[in-house]
Amino acid sequence: MQFSRPYLGLKWIAAVLLASHLVSRWIFPENNIFIDLVLFNLIGLFAAIIALSAPAHTDRVSAISFGFAALIWSMGSFFSTWNSFFEIQIPNGFSDFCYAIFYPLVFLSVSRSFTQKRSISALELLDTVIIAVGFTSVLTAFFLKPAMLTFSGNSWQVFLSILYPVGDIVLVAMVAVYFLLNPFSFQSLLLTTGLLSFASSDLFFIWASINDKYEFGSITDDGWILGLLLLATSLTYSSPKSRFSEKISSVSATIALIASSTLLGIAAISPGYFPNFILIPGFITIALAFIRMSFALQEANTAVSERVLARTDELTTLPNRRRLISEIQSFAVRKGSLLLLDLDGFKPVNDTYGHEVGDKVLQQVAQRFSRALPNNALLARLGGDEFGILVDGSNESVMEIALALRGTLSYPFLIDGHEVSIGVSIGIADNDGAADLLQRADNAMYAAKRQALGVCQL
Repeated sequence: MQFSRPYLGLKWIAAVLLASHLVSRWIFPENNIFIDLVLFNLIGLFAAIIALSAPAHTDRVSAISFGFAALIWSMGSFFSTWNSFFEIQIPNGFSDFCYAIFYPLVFLSVSRSFTQKRSISALELLDTVIIAVGFTSVLTAFFLKPAMLTFSGNSWQVFLSILYPVGDIVLVAMVAVYFLLNPFSFQSLLLTTGLLSFASSDLFFIWASINDKYEFGSITDDGWILGLLLLATSLTYSSPKSRFSEKISSVSATIALIASSTLLGIAAISPGYFPNFILIPGFITIALAFIRMSFALQEANTAVSERVLARTDELTTLPNRRRLISEIQSFAVRKGSLLLLDLDGFKPVNDTYGHEVGDKVLQQVAQRFSRALPNNALLARLGGDEFGILVDGSNESVMEIALALRGTLSYPFLIDGHEVSIGVSIGIADNDGAADLLQRADNAMYAAKRQALGVCQL
């Protein structure tokens, strides 16, 4: 039954806890350790558990990254709230670190939740990290100077103060792009609403703090945990088939790289304009871009190798039937001929000496045929003891080539101490623009074999 799934029960418990927290705040307006420290952060913890318990159809990268994001955010919230109630203080750096780590994890989760993939390639992962680190750090860096005039504190504190709204803006902008490029679904509605709720609470908190209007434990704080719960719940629903192009992801990563390079260039031209710590994400972005380049080159080489192998005969390393047929399609506009060759007396070789000797004979036949052909000819093994050749040129020259090919088999092969003699029947079809070139060559080859002509040209 559906109710046996653990995440369904967790969602109901989390919803009850959220409702209890809202009611408790209304009944007990004064700050309370249980309401503000325990119950508030317990809801964030349940959001993490819901994400980590998401069903199998959910992208696991998305579920795990958001689960840890919600857990880390709840830890940061617990640390900062603890300092509001107890004399034993936890250094603010712990909560600041947790809040800062939250954004790249959510960025990764959101970007993955709009796809149906259950795995993520190295390039996709690197693109996501480059976009998250690059855009967030660069935007924050360029807002830092004007923000220094408004915020109090040192540059690191101001950096953290504007990092959060910049992170929210980047996330909401990314969701808007995905939302426009994908079909509407209940999952996308929950995800968008959750991000808007979380971002709104963040932006209101910063505005209220700047204007000395923020009250600890106010009802607006619940926008954070409501957003976390909606985001976690969205992961329990299937996403529609994504229309999001991977090119957009790679282009965005390229823009983030250019922006990070610009940031470092400005820092080199005007030393001291940016604090040193803000340059670290720029270096990280560029380093990740080089790693991405190496993965891209490796994948490209692999793809090329796979395409070559798909069109290559494994035994002789000659082109295979697929390659020959592909070439015939472009051969129709050129003057030339197709030769089909079938070995005579090859089957007794396998029966007498075994397939290992037969394979070696085929390899040496391929070598002899190759030496007898002009450079522009394409020799392919079509399977078994059959070969095909595309030759450019006049009809007269192709007969000379066919006779030369027969001549290569006029003397025996010496294989593992065995002397093996075979022959070949060759069918030739001249290219006259007709679509049945392969069929005509095949008919000519069988006529040569049946009538013992050696070579038959149609």
